[in-house]
Amino acid sequence: MKKLALLCLLPLALAAHADEREFAPYKKLMEDLRLDKFYAIPAAERDKINLYVTVKPRNKNYKPSDVVLTVVHGGERQPLPALTADFRLPLAPNPKWMTDDTKIMTSLPKEEKSEINYDAVTPLPDGQQWNYAQVMSSVGQMNQAIKKMAGALSMFAPSVKVVNFKFNHPAQLKVGGTVYNTDAKNQIRLKLDNSILKDNPPMVASERPYEAELDTE
Repeated sequence: MKKLALLCLLPLALAAHADEREFAPYKKLMEDLRLDKFYAIPAAERDKINLYVTVKPRNKNYKPSDVVLTVVHGGERQPLPALTADFRLPLAPNPKWMTDDTKIMTSLPKEEKSEINYDAVTPLPDGQQWNYAQVMSSVGQMNQAIKKMAGALSMFAPSVKVVNFKFNHPAQLKVGGTVYNTDAKNQIRLKLDNSILKDNPPMVASERPYEAELDTE
């Protein structure tokens, strides 16, 4: 499974405050990740996308709670949200911090490196039944967002093709007259089908997925 690497796999080596050290200049990180371009897209054109930055230490011994990121702006210190269990970080540009002297500090030691990437999920409507287009049109919306983020380099950017429904238990997902069963990971991966999108049948889940992740394959 490929992640949404886009064009920004930064060679960020993850001091100041106790054992802190600089992770990255804030403005540069926002621009290199193209988060400024993503959040410049009108909200109605990204309403089916929740975009996260992932910060994963290459050293697998580190837990998400070990990675503490703090913005330092002048004399101000502001911790960024704690990483989730999946090493995800919700990160939107703060205009106040888009200056050349704003830094992000990390708690990780100097020798530790981290991989920076994206995860994107689509917010599911309430309940266990939705129309196909309500959920699967997020694929097209994400691909349009990727093109706007990548700009002139969009031909090299990945394309999202799949919505990966994640369940806590074995489950089924019925799309029109077709029933899909979870795999060994309790997941159902549906590739966007434009003919089905046009018909827009109901989707009925035997239990509510805890997440619907957008993926490239």
